Amino acid sequence: MQKTKVAIVGPGNIGTDLMIKIIKNSTHLEMSAMVGIDPDSDGLARAKRMGYITTADGLAGLEKMPEWSDIKIIFDATSAKAHNYNWAIVEKYNDKRIIDLTPAAVGPFLVPPVNFDVSQNVRNVNMVTCGGQATIPIVAAVNKVAKVHYGEIVASIASKSAGPGTRANIDEFTETTAHAIEKVGGADKGKALIILNPAEPPVVMRDTVFTLSEQSDREAVRKSIHDMVAEVQKYVPGYSLHQEVQFDDIPEDKPVMIEGLGYRHGLKTTVLLKVVGAGHYLPEYAGNLDIMTSAAMATGDRLAQMSADNIA
Repeated sequence: MQKTKVAIVGPGNIGTDLMIKIIKNSTHLEMSAMVGIDPDSDGLARAKRMGYITTADGLAGLEKMPEWSDIKIIFDATSAKAHNYNWAIVEKYNDKRIIDLTPAAVGPFLVPPVNFDVSQNVRNVNMVTCGGQATIPIVAAVNKVAKVHYGEIVASIASKSAGPGTRANIDEFTETTAHAIEKVGGADKGKALIILNPAEPPVVMRDTVFTLSEQSDREAVRKSIHDMVAEVQKYVPGYSLHQEVQFDDIPEDKPVMIEGLGYRHGLKTTVLLKVVGAGHYLPEYAGNLDIMTSAAMATGDRLAQMSADNIA
């Protein structure tokens, strides 16, 4: 079976972990090139030692290489600001797609088990954020059963797993995740918070999801959440419920005020998650990075498979 050749832009922790995942686990993707802007980058050096094409001249440098014509999928693991520059290059080539791991949100949001269909007719898809990949499936699972008025997520990650890119993008993280809770998760109103936990030894990623929805059958909501967790586990084995799903009633005579929506009552659902990394390149506590690279690879694999099926 012929695989689809890919390039990764951004040789940092996320880009390097994604490279290792593609080499070890991908069914339909073939690693071809690693792109950066720092000639002394450890990630570029690692990719070069492993026999892959490298350039420290950015995506424009790869564009000038003969190998560029064979590359069909580009993974962008840089920053929200840099993504606009990278997309301007890729956009010129109709045979290429870009999978955006930054919070730039130029293309539509994509969370694989929720709305993969959105990727079929676009060439730039956005993987939201690590918190979004972990929590939006849960909001969507509740929304399948009962209309979600409000969805709030709190993502707690080890401070050691938050590199310069993550720290520089914190504002974009909260804004992008909140927007995706609404657009993909289905909530009328979304809110996102991130906590960088300085604990030593570092703790694994923990996520808390709160939803306020219309009243509905609790067992149906619980089953929908468990089914969604099982779907995410297909590509992120370390994703799991940390505790059983919890429910509370918000009675009609004691509604809560939600900014932008007014007073609402209904069923409050609380879901506590943890994400343990696979340890391919990053430590297991870096589940926040692992879920991003895993979701991106799963998306790339499915896009490549779709292209192969269309040709066949």
